Amino acid sequence: MMTHPPADPGALSPAEARALFRGGLVRPTSGFSRGFAQANLLAVPEDCAFDFLLFAQRNPKSCPVLGVLESGQLESELLAGGDIRTDVPLYRVYRDGALTEETPDVRPHWREDLVAFLIGCSFTFESALVDNGIAVAHIEQGVNVPMYRTALPAERAGRFSGPLVVSMRPIAADRVADAVRITSRYPAVHGAPVHIGDPAALGIADLMTPDFGTPVDVAPGTIPVFWACGVTPQAAVMESKPPLAIAHAPGHMLVTDARDLEYQVP
Repeated sequence: MMTHPPADPGALSPAEARALFRGGLVRPTSGFSRGFAQANLLAVPEDCAFDFLLFAQRNPKSCPVLGVLESGQLESELLAGGDIRTDVPLYRVYRDGALTEETPDVRPHWREDLVAFLIGCSFTFESALVDNGIAVAHIEQGVNVPMYRTALPAERAGRFSGPLVVSMRPIAADRVADAVRITSRYPAVHGAPVHIGDPAALGIADLMTPDFGTPVDVAPGTIPVFWACGVTPQAAVMESKPPLAIAHAPGHMLVTDARDLEYQVP
């Protein structure tokens, strides 16, 4: 099975992309399977699942739920014929809120009582940005998107609380309005930005030291634009300390069978 990066990852079908990851390819998924939605993952024990569902409902910008795999369920219409334990390129395992392992296969850690939430990802709308001539820096620079914890708290629900996490893309100043307009049409995958401009207003001290992902060069004439990020649930796990949680490694998403256009509104 092919485990090296394909020449054009955007041309892969979602099933082909998942097969590569299942076979051992580990890399960020931005740019994979053009036209198909990507999803964040958070799996928690069944007795924590309602609290997390309420957390997601109260924080729809950062935690838009695309689907839920009930305990014992390993595939759904979003990953037909797949396996949620192997089809993400890299996973994170948290125990009592502490990150204990990153691994491309979480079958040894999976429990029958885990409920898996699939949460919208901003990688989904990047194709629309690129198609409209808006450069996406982390794609052009071949790195993971930079993500930052902010000083803004997410709304608490049950046992879950934590800070809002955002992803950042520097956008040419004359295209910021276009980026807002385009991404606002994708509310199920974070939608419009939550902040434009000064990172200090979010409590971010230095754009070159993201909490997750990789820093990108912010070119002259661009403005940092921040979107709510599906890593927010992992920040909540770190703060709230459930006994077990399994998530995607930031930037390493589930490539789903849902088309981007399914999540676009007029």
